[in-house]
Amino acid sequence: MARVSEAQILEALAAIRVPGAGKDIAVADSIEGLAIREGNVSFAITIDPSQAKAMESLRKQAEDIVFALPGVSSASVALTAHRDEPPPKAPAPAKASLPNLGAIVAVASGKGGVGKSTTATNLALALAARRLSVGLMDADIYGPSQPRMMGLSGRPSSPDGKTIVPHERYGVRCMSIGFLVGEDTPMIWRGPMVQSALMQMMRDVAWGPLDVLVVDMPPGTGDAQLTMAQQVALTGAVIVSTPQSVALADVKKAVNMFRKVDVPILGVVENMSLYICPRCGHEDHIFAHGGARKEAEARGLPFLGEIPCDPAIREASDEGQPIVVSAPEGRHAETYRAIAEAVWNEVEARQGSRQRPSIVME
Repeated sequence: MARVSEAQILEALAAIRVPGAGKDIAVADSIEGLAIREGNVSFAITIDPSQAKAMESLRKQAEDIVFALPGVSSASVALTAHRDEPPPKAPAPAKASLPNLGAIVAVASGKGGVGKSTTATNLALALAARRLSVGLMDADIYGPSQPRMMGLSGRPSSPDGKTIVPHERYGVRCMSIGFLVGEDTPMIWRGPMVQSALMQMMRDVAWGPLDVLVVDMPPGTGDAQLTMAQQVALTGAVIVSTPQSVALADVKKAVNMFRKVDVPILGVVENMSLYICPRCGHEDHIFAHGGARKEAEARGLPFLGEIPCDPAIREASDEGQPIVVSAPEGRHAETYRAIAEAVWNEVEARQGSRQRPSIVME
Protein backbone atom coordinates (compact mmCIF):
# COMPACT_ATOMS: atom_id res chain seq x y z
CA MET A 1 0.00 0.00 0.00
CA ALA A 2 1.28 3.49 -0.89
CA ARG A 3 2.16 5.73 2.05
CA VAL A 4 0.32 8.99 2.49
CA SER A 5 2.29 12.05 3.61
CA GLU A 6 1.38 15.01 5.78
CA ALA A 7 1.79 17.29 2.76
CA GLN A 8 -0.70 15.23 0.71
CA ILE A 9 -3.26 15.39 3.52
CA LEU A 10 -2.93 19.16 3.93
CA GLU A 11 -3.16 19.66 0.17
CA ALA A 12 -6.39 17.63 0.05
CA LEU A 13 -7.87 19.53 2.98
CA ALA A 14 -7.23 22.83 1.21
CA ALA A 15 -10.53 22.20 -0.59
CA ILE A 16 -12.42 22.86 2.66
CA ARG A 17 -13.11 26.50 3.49
CA VAL A 18 -13.69 27.73 7.04
CA PRO A 19 -17.09 29.49 7.15
CA GLY A 20 -16.63 33.22 7.65
CA ALA A 21 -12.82 33.06 7.56
CA GLY A 22 -12.26 33.10 3.80
CA LYS A 23 -9.43 30.56 4.20
CA ASP A 24 -9.08 26.80 3.95
CA ILE A 25 -8.73 24.90 7.21
CA ALA A 26 -5.00 24.26 6.69
CA VAL A 27 -4.10 27.91 6.07
CA ALA A 28 -6.36 29.05 8.94
CA ASP A 29 -4.31 26.97 11.41
CA SER A 30 -7.44 25.01 12.31
CA ILE A 31 -5.77 21.57 12.21
CA GLU A 32 -4.14 20.19 15.35
CA GLY A 33 -2.40 16.94 16.26
CA LEU A 34 -2.13 15.50 12.75
CA ALA A 35 -0.82 11.93 13.15
CA ILE A 36 -0.16 9.21 10.57
CA ARG A 37 0.37 5.66 11.82
CA GLU A 38 0.47 2.82 9.30
CA GLY A 39 -2.28 4.33 7.18
CA ASN A 40 -4.40 5.45 10.15
CA VAL A 41 -4.84 9.23 10.06
CA SER A 42 -6.18 11.31 12.94
CA PHE A 43 -6.38 15.01 13.72
CA ALA A 44 -8.62 17.65 15.28
CA ILE A 45 -10.23 20.78 13.83
CA THR A 46 -10.25 23.80 16.14
CA ILE A 47 -13.57 25.64 16.15
CA ASP A 48 -15.49 28.31 18.00
CA PRO A 49 -17.57 26.48 20.66
CA SER A 50 -20.71 28.30 19.55
CA GLN A 51 -20.43 26.74 16.07
CA ALA A 52 -20.16 23.11 17.18
CA LYS A 53 -23.39 21.93 15.49
CA ALA A 54 -22.79 23.83 12.26
CA MET A 55 -19.23 22.52 11.98
CA GLU A 56 -20.19 18.85 12.21
CA SER A 57 -20.72 18.73 8.44
CA LEU A 58 -17.23 20.22 7.93
CA ARG A 59 -15.76 17.54 10.20
CA LYS A 60 -17.47 14.78 8.20
CA GLN A 61 -16.30 16.34 4.91
CA ALA A 62 -12.69 16.39 6.14
CA GLU A 63 -12.92 12.79 7.26
CA ASP A 64 -14.29 11.66 3.88
CA ILE A 65 -11.64 13.58 1.92
CA VAL A 66 -8.76 12.09 3.90
CA PHE A 67 -10.20 8.56 3.86
CA ALA A 68 -10.36 8.72 0.04
CA LEU A 69 -6.62 9.36 -0.28
CA PRO A 70 -4.42 6.46 -1.47
CA GLY A 71 -2.63 4.82 1.44
CA VAL A 72 -5.22 5.76 4.07
CA SER A 73 -6.92 2.82 5.79
CA SER A 74 -8.86 4.88 8.35
CA ALA A 75 -9.52 8.54 9.13
CA SER A 76 -10.61 9.95 12.46
CA VAL A 77 -11.40 13.66 12.75
CA ALA A 78 -12.59 15.37 15.91
CA LEU A 79 -13.78 18.90 16.70
CA THR A 80 -12.02 20.75 19.50
CA ALA A 81 -12.75 24.16 20.98
CA HIS A 82 -10.50 26.58 22.80
CA ARG A 83 -12.64 28.40 25.34
CA ASP A 84 -9.99 30.90 26.36
CA GLU A 85 -8.81 33.44 23.85
CA PRO A 86 -5.06 33.12 23.32
CA PRO A 87 -2.95 36.10 24.39
CA PRO A 88 -2.12 38.53 21.59
CA LYS A 89 1.06 37.66 19.77
CA ALA A 90 4.05 39.85 20.49
CA PRO A 91 5.41 41.57 17.40
CA ALA A 92 8.11 39.49 15.73
CA PRO A 93 11.60 40.91 16.28
CA ALA A 94 13.16 42.60 13.27
CA LYS A 95 15.50 40.23 11.48
CA ALA A 96 19.11 41.27 11.08
CA SER A 97 20.07 42.70 7.71
CA LEU A 98 23.04 40.61 6.55
CA PRO A 99 23.30 41.23 2.80
CA ASN A 100 26.89 39.95 2.50
CA LEU A 101 26.09 36.46 3.76
CA GLY A 102 24.09 35.13 0.81
CA ALA A 103 22.14 32.03 1.77
CA ILE A 104 22.15 31.08 5.46
CA VAL A 105 21.70 27.35 6.03
CA ALA A 106 21.20 25.99 9.55
CA VAL A 107 22.33 22.41 10.19
CA ALA A 108 20.25 21.19 13.13
CA SER A 109 19.18 18.12 15.06
CA GLY A 110 16.51 17.37 17.62
CA LYS A 111 19.05 15.75 19.96
CA GLY A 112 22.79 15.52 20.49
CA GLY A 113 25.11 12.71 19.44
CA VAL A 114 23.79 12.24 15.91
CA GLY A 115 26.83 13.65 14.08
CA LYS A 116 25.37 17.06 13.28
CA SER A 117 28.68 18.95 13.57
CA THR A 118 30.51 16.43 11.41
CA THR A 119 27.76 16.79 8.82
CA ALA A 120 27.87 20.60 8.99
CA THR A 121 31.66 20.67 8.55
CA ASN A 122 31.73 18.31 5.58
CA LEU A 123 28.69 20.02 4.03
CA ALA A 124 30.49 23.39 4.18
CA LEU A 125 33.63 21.90 2.62
CA ALA A 126 31.61 20.13 -0.09
CA LEU A 127 29.88 23.43 -0.94
CA ALA A 128 33.30 25.11 -1.13
CA ALA A 129 34.38 22.37 -3.55
CA ARG A 130 31.63 23.67 -5.85
CA ARG A 131 33.63 26.93 -6.00
CA LEU A 132 31.16 28.73 -3.76
CA SER A 133 32.32 31.28 -1.22
CA VAL A 134 31.49 29.56 2.10
CA GLY A 135 31.49 30.48 5.78
CA LEU A 136 31.03 28.09 8.70
CA MET A 137 29.65 29.46 11.98
CA ASP A 138 29.68 27.35 15.14
CA ALA A 139 26.48 28.34 16.99
CA ASP A 140 26.97 25.77 19.75
CA ILE A 141 28.12 28.07 22.55
CA TYR A 142 28.19 25.36 25.23
CA GLY A 143 29.92 22.67 23.17
CA PRO A 144 31.79 24.17 20.19
CA SER A 145 33.21 21.52 17.85
CA GLN A 146 34.45 23.42 14.82
CA PRO A 147 37.91 24.44 16.13
CA ARG A 148 38.90 20.77 16.49
CA MET A 149 37.12 19.56 13.35
CA MET A 150 38.61 22.29 11.16
CA GLY A 151 42.05 22.01 12.79
CA LEU A 152 42.01 25.64 13.90
CA SER A 153 43.03 27.36 17.14
CA GLY A 154 43.98 30.75 18.53
CA ARG A 155 42.12 34.02 18.89
CA PRO A 156 41.03 35.61 15.62
CA SER A 157 42.33 39.09 14.89
CA SER A 158 40.38 42.35 15.19
CA PRO A 159 41.97 45.29 13.35
CA ASP A 160 39.64 47.91 14.83
CA GLY A 161 38.61 46.28 18.13
CA LYS A 162 35.05 45.93 16.86
CA THR A 163 35.09 43.63 13.85
CA ILE A 164 36.47 40.08 14.07
CA VAL A 165 38.34 38.52 11.16
CA PRO A 166 37.35 34.83 10.96
CA HIS A 167 39.89 32.06 10.66
CA GLU A 168 40.09 30.38 7.28
CA ARG A 169 41.10 26.88 6.28
CA TYR A 170 40.36 24.67 3.27
CA GLY A 171 38.84 27.73 1.60
CA VAL A 172 36.14 28.10 4.31
CA ARG A 173 35.92 31.03 6.74
CA CYS A 174 35.17 29.83 10.24
CA MET A 175 34.09 31.43 13.51
CA SER A 176 33.42 29.77 16.87
CA ILE A 177 33.27 30.78 20.52
CA GLY A 178 35.86 28.01 20.90
CA PHE A 179 38.49 30.38 19.43
CA LEU A 180 37.96 32.80 22.32
CA VAL A 181 38.02 30.42 25.30
CA GLY A 182 40.06 27.38 26.30
CA GLU A 183 38.89 23.96 25.15
CA ASP A 184 38.33 22.88 28.77
CA THR A 185 36.62 26.14 29.85
CA PRO A 186 32.89 25.69 30.54
CA MET A 187 30.56 28.38 29.20
CA ILE A 188 28.29 29.10 32.18
CA TRP A 189 26.04 31.58 30.41
CA ARG A 190 22.34 32.23 30.67
CA GLY A 191 20.07 32.54 27.64
CA PRO A 192 20.42 36.33 27.00
CA MET A 193 24.22 36.06 26.96
CA VAL A 194 24.06 33.19 24.47
CA GLN A 195 21.68 35.17 22.26
CA SER A 196 23.98 38.20 22.35
CA ALA A 197 27.03 36.09 21.45
CA LEU A 198 25.24 34.50 18.50
CA MET A 199 24.17 37.81 17.05
CA GLN A 200 27.69 39.22 17.51
CA MET A 201 29.09 36.31 15.52
CA MET A 202 26.61 37.10 12.76
CA ARG A 203 26.95 40.90 12.69
CA ASP A 204 30.46 41.65 13.94
CA VAL A 205 32.49 39.07 12.02
CA ALA A 206 34.02 40.16 8.71
CA TRP A 207 32.59 37.25 6.79
CA GLY A 208 32.97 39.19 3.56
CA PRO A 209 30.66 38.46 0.65
CA LEU A 210 29.60 34.83 0.87
CA ASP A 211 27.47 32.62 -1.33
CA VAL A 212 26.42 30.59 1.71
CA LEU A 213 26.95 30.59 5.46
CA VAL A 214 26.55 27.15 7.07
CA VAL A 215 25.50 27.42 10.72
CA ASP A 216 26.30 24.46 12.96
CA MET A 217 23.39 24.72 15.41
CA PRO A 218 23.41 23.34 18.96
CA PRO A 219 21.24 20.24 19.46
CA GLY A 220 17.64 20.55 20.57
CA THR A 221 15.03 23.29 20.28
CA GLY A 222 16.04 25.93 22.83
CA ASP A 223 17.05 29.60 23.06
CA ALA A 224 19.83 29.43 20.50
CA GLN A 225 17.60 27.90 17.83
CA LEU A 226 14.84 30.44 18.44
CA THR A 227 17.30 33.33 18.38
CA MET A 228 18.67 32.27 15.02
CA ALA A 229 15.24 31.54 13.54
CA GLN A 230 13.59 34.75 14.76
CA GLN A 231 16.41 37.25 14.34
CA VAL A 232 18.19 35.95 11.23
CA ALA A 233 16.62 35.45 7.81
CA LEU A 234 17.53 31.77 7.51
CA THR A 235 17.22 30.39 3.99
CA GLY A 236 16.40 26.98 5.42
CA ALA A 237 17.40 24.17 7.73
CA VAL A 238 18.98 20.77 7.18
CA ILE A 239 17.89 18.23 9.81
CA VAL A 240 20.37 15.49 10.77
CA SER A 241 19.24 12.27 12.45
CA THR A 242 20.29 8.71 13.03
CA PRO A 243 17.84 5.99 11.92
CA GLN A 244 16.61 4.72 15.28
CA SER A 245 13.22 5.66 16.73
CA VAL A 246 14.52 7.64 19.72
CA ALA A 247 16.31 10.07 17.37
CA LEU A 248 13.43 10.25 14.89
CA ALA A 249 11.06 11.37 17.65
CA ASP A 250 13.30 14.42 18.11
CA VAL A 251 13.38 15.04 14.35
CA LYS A 252 9.65 15.73 14.52
CA LYS A 253 10.23 18.32 17.25
CA ALA A 254 12.96 20.06 15.25
CA VAL A 255 10.85 20.09 12.08
CA ASN A 256 7.83 21.47 13.94
CA MET A 257 9.92 24.16 15.63
CA PHE A 258 11.32 25.47 12.35
CA ARG A 259 7.88 25.36 10.75
CA LYS A 260 6.41 27.40 13.60
CA VAL A 261 8.93 30.16 12.95
CA ASP A 262 8.52 29.94 9.14
CA VAL A 263 11.95 28.48 8.34
CA PRO A 264 11.84 26.11 5.33
CA ILE A 265 13.20 22.59 5.78
CA LEU A 266 15.73 21.99 3.00
CA GLY A 267 15.85 18.28 3.74
CA VAL A 268 16.78 15.44 6.08
CA VAL A 269 20.12 13.59 6.31
CA GLU A 270 20.41 10.11 7.82
CA ASN A 271 23.77 9.86 9.61
CA MET A 272 25.28 6.59 10.90
CA SER A 273 22.98 4.89 8.43
CA LEU A 274 25.06 1.72 8.48
CA TYR A 275 28.31 0.52 10.06
CA ILE A 276 31.22 -0.41 7.83
CA CYS A 277 33.86 -2.64 9.43
CA PRO A 278 37.29 -1.08 8.74
CA ARG A 279 38.94 -4.53 8.56
CA CYS A 280 36.68 -6.59 6.33
CA GLY A 281 34.29 -4.01 4.88
CA HIS A 282 31.22 -5.85 6.22
CA GLU A 283 28.14 -3.64 6.53
CA ASP A 284 25.74 -3.83 9.47
CA HIS A 285 22.75 -1.68 10.49
CA ILE A 286 23.56 -1.24 14.17
CA PHE A 287 21.30 1.82 14.48
CA ALA A 288 18.59 0.39 12.19
CA HIS A 289 18.32 1.77 8.66
CA GLY A 290 16.07 3.97 6.56
CA GLY A 291 14.18 5.58 9.44
CA ALA A 292 15.10 9.14 8.51
CA ARG A 293 14.15 8.54 4.88
CA LYS A 294 10.73 7.25 5.93
CA GLU A 295 10.23 10.20 8.29
CA ALA A 296 11.13 12.64 5.51
CA GLU A 297 8.76 10.96 3.07
CA ALA A 298 5.94 10.93 5.61
CA ARG A 299 6.32 14.68 6.12
CA GLY A 300 6.77 15.52 2.46
CA LEU A 301 10.38 16.65 2.97
CA PRO A 302 13.37 16.11 0.66
CA PHE A 303 15.62 13.24 1.72
CA LEU A 304 19.19 14.39 1.09
CA GLY A 305 21.19 11.22 1.62
CA GLU A 306 22.68 8.56 3.90
CA ILE A 307 26.07 8.77 5.61
CA PRO A 308 27.60 5.57 7.04
CA CYS A 309 29.06 5.08 10.51
CA ASP A 310 32.64 4.61 9.37
CA PRO A 311 35.57 5.17 11.78
CA ALA A 312 37.40 6.93 8.96
CA ILE A 313 34.90 9.82 9.06
CA ARG A 314 35.29 10.23 12.83
CA GLU A 315 39.08 9.95 12.74
CA ALA A 316 39.37 12.55 9.99
CA SER A 317 37.23 15.01 11.96
CA ASP A 318 39.18 14.40 15.18
CA GLU A 319 42.42 15.15 13.34
CA GLY A 320 41.11 18.43 11.92
CA GLN A 321 41.15 17.06 8.38
CA PRO A 322 37.50 16.30 7.49
CA ILE A 323 36.92 13.44 5.10
CA VAL A 324 35.86 15.70 2.21
CA VAL A 325 39.37 17.24 2.09
CA SER A 326 41.48 14.38 3.47
CA ALA A 327 40.04 11.74 1.10
CA PRO A 328 38.35 13.75 -1.69
CA GLU A 329 38.27 10.81 -4.10
CA GLY A 330 36.66 8.41 -1.62
CA ARG A 331 33.01 7.36 -1.54
CA HIS A 332 32.30 9.26 1.69
CA ALA A 333 33.44 12.55 0.17
CA GLU A 334 31.33 11.73 -2.87
CA THR A 335 28.29 11.24 -0.60
CA TYR A 336 28.82 14.59 1.12
CA ARG A 337 29.23 16.32 -2.25
CA ALA A 338 25.95 14.78 -3.44
CA ILE A 339 24.22 16.05 -0.29
CA ALA A 340 25.77 19.50 -0.82
CA GLU A 341 24.46 19.55 -4.40
CA ALA A 342 20.96 18.61 -3.20
CA VAL A 343 21.07 21.33 -0.52
CA TRP A 344 22.27 23.96 -2.99
CA ASN A 345 19.53 22.99 -5.44
CA GLU A 346 16.96 23.50 -2.67
CA VAL A 347 18.52 26.87 -1.80
CA GLU A 348 18.46 28.06 -5.41
CA ALA A 349 14.88 26.86 -5.82
CA ARG A 350 13.90 29.15 -2.93
CA GLN A 351 16.07 32.11 -3.82
CA GLY A 352 15.90 31.91 -7.58
CA SER A 353 18.89 31.38 -9.83
CA ARG A 354 21.61 33.93 -9.32
CA GLN A 355 23.66 35.04 -12.26
CA ARG A 356 27.35 34.69 -11.62
CA PRO A 357 29.94 36.82 -13.44
CA SER A 358 31.98 35.06 -16.07
CA ILE A 359 35.49 35.89 -17.28
CA VAL A 360 35.85 36.17 -21.04
CA MET A 361 39.32 35.96 -22.57
CA GLU A 362 39.68 37.90 -25.81
